[in-house]
Amino acid sequence: MADRIRWVLLAAAVAVLVTFLLVQKQSIDVSYGQAPAAKDPIPEGSAGELSGATVPSAEQLTALVEATPVVRLPGSIATWDDQAVKAAAGGTGYRILVAPPGLKKADGDRVHDVDAATVRVVGTEVSGGILQASADRASEWIHQFATGDVTESLTTLIAHLNHRPEPPDQAAIARRDPTAAELAAATTALRGTGRFIAPGATLPDAPATTAAFPGARPLYVALPQQPADRPLVRFGPALAKEFPGRPIVAMYGQWVEYDGPSAAAFSDVVTASFYGQFADRLSTYAYPQRKVLGAWLDRVTAIRYAGLFDRPLPYTPFDPLRVALPALPWLFAACAVGFLVLSGRRVVRPDRPAGIGVPARLAVLTALAVEISGLTDGASAAALARGITQLTAAREAFDENLPDKHVHGLLDAAQSDLDTTAELLGRADYRPAEFLRGRLA
Repeated sequence: MADRIRWVLLAAAVAVLVTFLLVQKQSIDVSYGQAPAAKDPIPEGSAGELSGATVPSAEQLTALVEATPVVRLPGSIATWDDQAVKAAAGGTGYRILVAPPGLKKADGDRVHDVDAATVRVVGTEVSGGILQASADRASEWIHQFATGDVTESLTTLIAHLNHRPEPPDQAAIARRDPTAAELAAATTALRGTGRFIAPGATLPDAPATTAAFPGARPLYVALPQQPADRPLVRFGPALAKEFPGRPIVAMYGQWVEYDGPSAAAFSDVVTASFYGQFADRLSTYAYPQRKVLGAWLDRVTAIRYAGLFDRPLPYTPFDPLRVALPALPWLFAACAVGFLVLSGRRVVRPDRPAGIGVPARLAVLTALAVEISGLTDGASAAALARGITQLTAAREAFDENLPDKHVHGLLDAAQSDLDTTAELLGRADYRPAEFLRGRLA
């Protein structure tokens, strides 16, 4: 019975180990759909990012900068707070060269070759010497891309170049609700075409449907870059009340805002992801609003196809195996320990009838060895030879009147070898425990 339990425990341990190893290969693959394939790279200049503006030669630019502290070339869009810049400079001199966005490489190189300029502003990119000042949060990006205001980048760079303390952060941009007339004009256009394009905006059209908002028809509001010295009108919340449940996308220059379903969580994630990656290019080049909107919608699509917003988690059926998985190593350990304990007990103290004396046990085991000697070959013969050796040693110890405990130890070893012999022969009736009980019955 003990041997049967021992092998059952070994089989259970192997089964548990195999199950545990196989389950490590399993995984859950959940997808809400296949996100649209990425578009091929667009050749430089074919996305409308070059404005066509030209600049004078480096010598002419140098002469202009040496003659005037601030030189603003035609087509420049950057603005700033003069008082804040002067405070950051602290009375030290500075010269600023401001160029339009979307310059070709040769024109951009000429601007950067003007060593007489302390600071160069190309589009809304601010640099000086080998340094460049870049916005890194939404409160700065909205100043830069909605109004062209580069006050924070400019003051930070000038203070750094003059080894002065870093100026305080720029105040948040002022916002206001649309007037009744502004709201009426936008609402009328949106009800008719789904788009409100203000004069000066570069968004001739917008997609009526998009994978960014599956199952919904978004509404678009496009305005040109707004004046930096006036509060920025905020159309989104007002239009969300007029069109409940509809996605509202508003553009102010190159700044994109979202209002509508899940706006509180969704818009912040998209803003940080989109402008965190593309702010450098948007600040330097003159991308039309249609290109900016397309890239923004692609980013929204990528994030939404990750299954983060507006979708319930898919149903996952109950999996007993995964629930029991943490217990499998412990079950394996228990089975292995049980097998080792029973195996050790069998080796250390083979089963024998209680109260049997040395002479009787020696005689019975010797008879068993003689009886099975004609059946053995190969491995079983080797096991029998070991058993006979132990029996011979036991007989000699008994004849020399050595302690019974010592003789029984030798007989235990002989019985273990004879048991192995019977097991190799496949003869349970020749197992020493069974043979002893049969002879002594």
